Amino acid sequence: MIRIHKPDYTLLITCAILAIYGLVMLASASSVLSFEKFGDSNYFLKHQLIYGVGFGLVGFFLAYKLDYHRWKKFAFAFLAINILLLLAVFIPGIGYAYGGARRWIQLGPSLFQPTEILKLTFILYLSTLFAKNIEGIKDPAYGLVPLLVILGSIVFLIMLQPDMGTMVTIAATGLIVFFTAGAPLKQLAGIFGSAVVLFFILIKLAPYRAARFTIFLNPALDPQGIGYHINQALMAIGSGGILGLGLGHSRQKFLYLPEVTGDSIFAIVAEELGLVFAIILILLFLTIMFRGFKIAAHAPDTYGRLLAIGITTWIVLQAFINIAAMVTLVPLTGIPLPFVSYGSSALVTIFFSIGILSNISKQTKT
Repeated sequence: MIRIHKPDYTLLITCAILAIYGLVMLASASSVLSFEKFGDSNYFLKHQLIYGVGFGLVGFFLAYKLDYHRWKKFAFAFLAINILLLLAVFIPGIGYAYGGARRWIQLGPSLFQPTEILKLTFILYLSTLFAKNIEGIKDPAYGLVPLLVILGSIVFLIMLQPDMGTMVTIAATGLIVFFTAGAPLKQLAGIFGSAVVLFFILIKLAPYRAARFTIFLNPALDPQGIGYHINQALMAIGSGGILGLGLGHSRQKFLYLPEVTGDSIFAIVAEELGLVFAIILILLFLTIMFRGFKIAAHAPDTYGRLLAIGITTWIVLQAFINIAAMVTLVPLTGIPLPFVSYGSSALVTIFFSIGILSNISKQTKT
């Protein structure tokens, strides 16, 4: 029997704080770029409020109210549609290119990124697939082969865009869900070994990836060329010190640091608010991790457990990769910081996912 009770309020409060934190930092970080591009210092903030928070709250309440088991029957259809959208980004007139990448679909004045939605639809599909075949997960026909077929297709399409950071996040999340379902360590070790080989092949095939990896090993090698981005980020983080320069007082956002509204926004956080608030931001993501894993541990069934693990891993892992890239723990990937970076499709998907996680949290098997 499943007992219905109150949701995990700690999770909800943490996510609300993160969302507000993100809006405050976006307002500050984007002000110069907004005025430069649109003549309005609050353009990015307004867009995020309307299309990100507005639609995101609708998605959250829908997912929160609906029993999470209902998503099972739509999992494959959602993933199939999402893969079609990944293909659509390459169609002239539909797909939108920026900075040498084709990752967006244009709908009138708005853009959305299919890979952001894919992070959730892939988790929904894997959770449904593995929960249905949980007893035979060690048989490659029920676990390993379906995972590799669908993951291989997704990786191929994402790398055509290209978007290596998103590919790593999706692949790693899929493997964590596979592991949680009871996959044999031998199969996981084989996948990991193949992934390492693929990683170095991808670096070899694209000179800019090889250059990023070289700069990761030695950030001071070319500070005015390929190392410009990471050096400006480190300068922003270092100049913030313990307490920061003050909210709104960033120097790097004056068109020195690239992507201040996207993957570089953590550097602006550290510059304006200092080490203290940067650590608070990290602690908020750690709170999501602990609450998400606790929800998974108390989920009423295997499907709920896998779904909770997948959603939690995706959000926290993406945050870790973003922050780690800004402090040179990993190479630059161009992946946004959840809840904080600009991007309405990303924020709507995260809100929807938190709604599903909250729905799982209010159900316990007795």
